[in-house]
Formats: sequence, structure tokens, C-alpha cells
Amino acid sequence: MLKPVFYSRLFVILLFLSMYNCKHKEKQVVAVEKKSGKAPPANTKPAGKKSSGKGGSNELQEKLGITSKQVQENKLYSFIDDWYGVPYKYGGCRKEGVDCSCFTNLLYENVYGKKIARSAADIFKACDQVSIEDAVSGDLVFFKIGGNTISHVGVFIKNKLFVHASNSRGVIINSLDEAYYKKYFFCAGKMKNV
Repeated sequence: MLKPVFYSRLFVILLFLSMYNCKHKEKQVVAVEKKSGKAPPANTKPAGKKSSGKGGSNELQEKLGITSKQVQENKLYSFIDDWYGVPYKYGGCRKEGVDCSCFTNLLYENVYGKKIARSAADIFKACDQVSIEDAVSGDLVFFKIGGNTISHVGVFIKNKLFVHASNSRGVIINSLDEAYYKKYFFCAGKMKNV
């Protein structure tokens, strides 16, 4: 008979697998749980406010310091607004659920008219590394979470803010200055053929 401790540890691992990392390599998720036991910050969306891609204009405007007119007139901001709050789903590529690499792929296709790779690691291979100080809107930000390989990707907006599909919060804007993202940030990248 298995002991209750086994079940509690199994529950923690399963819970962790369902919440954190972009999950392109699920074994990395377990490594993160063992190392830190901490989740990414969840302070970027009001409690109880769920969205399914119906837009996050107020929050988007507040975070970026822009007007609703700027959201409507800027193709990047408009795309982010349309997808803001879509829940995370591993392997997902629709408004019912999306993962980090598919969200980035869809953003690039719809905003810049470019098709890019489907996995965070493959997207990274198609980039030239740039310093975060040299990153411009539309460049990419890469993270190594729980290992030595690229496991998460987001799109740089401005002032160290980036948009991504977070496991715990769905499509959201975070700052590279937040402790979790600062810890796992690897580099910014510029697509070679964009």
C-alpha cells in the first residue's frame, strides 16, 4: 500500500506540471519544483477576473501607459488586447487555450505577416541574440526554466515589459524586473528574417 506522503508529493508534482513552465520539456518542470518550489508571480490580473480573449483594454492601457485609441491603431497592441486573458493550454493554439510558443507564432503571423517556428527552442534558433537594452518592440525574450534549454518565450513590448502565455495566468503582460522572470531570463532575440 502506498503511503499518504507519496500521494501528497505526486499531487504537488501534478499540480506543478499543470501550472508552470511552457512545458515543451515536462521533465524541466519537475526540476524547477525541486529547486525552488515557487510559482511565477500572479499579481498582474485582478482576482476573479477571467477572460477568454475578449480583450483586456483597461489593463493593457494601464500597464503600457497608452490610450484606447493607441490600442486600436497599433497592430501589436490590438492583437495583444484581443488575446489578453486567453487561458494557458499546453499544446494549445486557439482562443480556448494557447501555449507560449503558439501565442508568439500567432502574434508574429498576424502582426508582422511572418510564420515562425512552433517551439520556444526552435524560435530561439531562428534569432540573433540582442541585449535587453537593445531590444525593441516585437523582439523576443527567452527563458531557461529548470534546465539548460530554452523552455519559454514571450514578445518584448517596451520598458522591460513583455507579453506571453503564462501557465498560471494565460496571456498576460509581465515585467522582466519581476523576481521570477529575472531569475530565468536568458536573453532577448531578434528574428533573423523578419
